Amino acid sequence: MYYFLRRPIPWCHRTFSTIVSSRRVSISGAFLRGAGYVTLLGGARYVIDREFNASTIVRNLRTFWTCAIIAADYKLNFTPGKSDSISALHERVGDRLLNLFSSNGGLYVKFGQAIGANAALLPKPMQAKFSRLFDDAPQVPFADIARVLQEEFGRPPSGPDGIFAEFEETAVASASIAQVHRARLKGEDGGPGDWVAVKIQKPAVAKQMEPDLAAFRAVMWIYEHWVFDMPTYFIVDFICDHLRPELDFVNESQNSIHTAELVAQDSSLAERVYIPKVYPEYSTKRVLTAEWIRGVRLSDRQGILKLMGEPSIDLPSKSMTSLRSPGALTDFDDSQRLQGGTKWVMQTMIDLFNAQIFRWGWLHCDPHPGNIFVRPHPLHPRRLQLVLIDHGLYVKLSPEFRRQYAELWKALLSVDVDTLLRVAKEWGIGAPDLFASSVLLKPISLGNKSGKTEDKEALKLSQYEASMRPKGKLRNFLVDTDKMPKELVFVGRNMRIVQGNNQMLGSPVNRIKIIDLTAADAIARSEDLSFSGRVRERFHEGVFYTVMASIDAAFWLSHAWKWITGSVVDTFEDELDRQMREVAKTQYGIDIDPSAYDG
Repeated sequence: MYYFLRRPIPWCHRTFSTIVSSRRVSISGAFLRGAGYVTLLGGARYVIDREFNASTIVRNLRTFWTCAIIAADYKLNFTPGKSDSISALHERVGDRLLNLFSSNGGLYVKFGQAIGANAALLPKPMQAKFSRLFDDAPQVPFADIARVLQEEFGRPPSGPDGIFAEFEETAVASASIAQVHRARLKGEDGGPGDWVAVKIQKPAVAKQMEPDLAAFRAVMWIYEHWVFDMPTYFIVDFICDHLRPELDFVNESQNSIHTAELVAQDSSLAERVYIPKVYPEYSTKRVLTAEWIRGVRLSDRQGILKLMGEPSIDLPSKSMTSLRSPGALTDFDDSQRLQGGTKWVMQTMIDLFNAQIFRWGWLHCDPHPGNIFVRPHPLHPRRLQLVLIDHGLYVKLSPEFRRQYAELWKALLSVDVDTLLRVAKEWGIGAPDLFASSVLLKPISLGNKSGKTEDKEALKLSQYEASMRPKGKLRNFLVDTDKMPKELVFVGRNMRIVQGNNQMLGSPVNRIKIIDLTAADAIARSEDLSFSGRVRERFHEGVFYTVMASIDAAFWLSHAWKWITGSVVDTFEDELDRQMREVAKTQYGIDIDPSAYDG
């Protein structure tokens, strides 16, 4: 019996083995089929998202994944115990953000530029990275461009029934949201007409805009409330509201026409500044056609100097490299020196933006060197003319803001502390020293006797303590974000770019003096003061002109020393920049990289 029980039953063993094997096969098959279905479904969704939704789902997934990794990295590694590795942490985060903005392209480049415009608030390892985030991108195929033109006008770009007499298929410039092609209008007699620049919006941008803005909004809210506990979200609505119009080229056309009218009505600028003519009949929401400009971009420093007949400037390496623009002037007579030189260029540029800020209340928000041309005046070939392009982003400045901003500038140089504190309070801003320095782009101390003590303390801080220090300073600076004029973001960006333009050309003018005199003139034109108010104003006016004279003396001394020694030394703007970086680091814990604002 025992033997019988121990004997295997052949049919039972085979049946059990077959059942187990069959189950393994069925489970494996089900797994493979499931994996295949998931892969097929995922691939189909990817193709559909790419072809019909401009990859918005993939872009948003990339955004939230990157931001989640960054948040986790900071939560785990931004601690006092890991102080020595915090610089490497900032470096990693900067690389991830730069890769995200570059990979997603489109509006993400604008987001990166908005961050880069406030680079001083970033950890030092991140600052130079965002300065390299230029608004350029690969060209989209000509077939896509032709399709946009067909959809907008119902005709091909060129040919017997085309929109233009000629249309160059290769773009002369390509940015994040659009690219520019050169074309030729059809003349009234059937022959070729004028050359024009045709700016065409890239097909994917319109589909990506709202999802991109929604992702930007969500990430900023999460970072403020859950991750960094820093006041950042208050500016999001303002930025989004001003980025949307950039995708409407009809709006850009109207901006251009309005700016041209303002320039024409200003007798001090009408001959010196030119806004290219736009062609509304050849423009739509996605296409903008404007006059073709033959000149030298400000970014082409050596080309500018050659146009002026001035010697090349050997500036420190941190200055911008020269970039030659498509269609640049190359056939002008080198033997004829154009009147004015680089001093005229910067004087005109600052006068233009001063008029926009203090008089017109209508500010061009992107005056980088690629958007400014210099050319011989068409009617007076020996004279210069400044040409301003790219009118997609403007901000309106209310009369109240213009008055306060003018008062602020004059108060800073007339040592009118009461006015400075009043404006800061009206704008919900604390830390008046930092506020004054950020406006003037020059170190300002309002009787801070503890500055040297803070300098010594700053040198003893660990990397963790140094990184935490700006956080507290920023909270003290932004006391009431509801009161703070959001326009300051774009005004500050404009001012900083203009300062960089002046540095690039060797600081030929005293920028601070020009701005302050315009601000004082704006106050004189608008104020209706009482007798006591006029007495007080006269007193501060005397202090103002004394300070102005000392700044002017410092400016000319720096130029005289450079001329006497014949050596490459920092210019006046470079020295102010150096002082600002030193004060920001020692007193506010903000370490600014010298190249943070290059470009």
